[in-house]
Amino acid sequence: MNLRNIDLNLLTVFDAILSERSLTRASVKLNMTQPALSNALARLRTTLDDQLFIRTAQGMMPTARAKQLAAPIRQALDLIQNGLRKQEAFEFETATRKFVIAISDYGEAVIMPRFVDWLATVAPHIQVQIRPELGRHIKEELRDGSIDLATDYFKIEGDEFRNIHVMDEHLVSMVRQGHPTIGDHLSIEDYLSIPHVVLKQDKPIVDVVLKKHGLTRDIALQVPHFLSMPLIVQKTDFICTLPKRMALVYADFFRTKVMKTPLEFPNIPIYFMWHQSVDDDLGHRWLRNALAELCHRL
Repeated sequence: MNLRNIDLNLLTVFDAILSERSLTRASVKLNMTQPALSNALARLRTTLDDQLFIRTAQGMMPTARAKQLAAPIRQALDLIQNGLRKQEAFEFETATRKFVIAISDYGEAVIMPRFVDWLATVAPHIQVQIRPELGRHIKEELRDGSIDLATDYFKIEGDEFRNIHVMDEHLVSMVRQGHPTIGDHLSIEDYLSIPHVVLKQDKPIVDVVLKKHGLTRDIALQVPHFLSMPLIVQKTDFICTLPKRMALVYADFFRTKVMKTPLEFPNIPIYFMWHQSVDDDLGHRWLRNALAELCHRL
């Protein structure tokens, strides 16, 4: 296809619809009228001979062709924008940018409250949207820019993705205040005999370590989120095992007691991950550095 036959302004229209999933929001983002945006989309559909976006109840969803074009167009626009930009630093004090972060409930409880409190002071116009978990399409979402940053206990594999280790966690146990059989010390006998509420996951590190010692615990209940654990523990005689910083946060709100586990479990690493296409993005660099520095202080 000859680039001379394409109005390159249409690429910004494509990128806005892809990120906003709405013609109305895209028109506001580009400061265009909605009829003008619709007309531009019609021209782009004709040029590329594809519908590109299909209207659904969930918004304007990209076709397979649009998904294929998403990363190259985003990278091309980023290169043009960065090439024309004279700015040498991200002016976070006045920036109005929105960042989308995919984060586990650990990050929601431990990292984000401190970060958004700091953000409100130093960069009050920046918006943060939290995605509650890393889904099956996390690589694609990082690649196409619908997610800016992700955090997890495991690295994302692939040369095009960046991973930095920002902190380590270790596990502690939690029971309710006034537990009938647990005092100030948690023995291995008590740990194995008391019913456990656990996070539903493949091969939990606790059970891997117990198995190496020829031991098993009494798993009475599996839950999808860490937050469910203290809610259940405070109303029952169950026990749970979870990351220490998270346990201390929950202990402030629930009638629970944090205790040292009777066995040593490996530390749990926490990683930040992003796509290589935003390596040199000044705003993104500022975001990940600010978050990393916060994690180092936790």
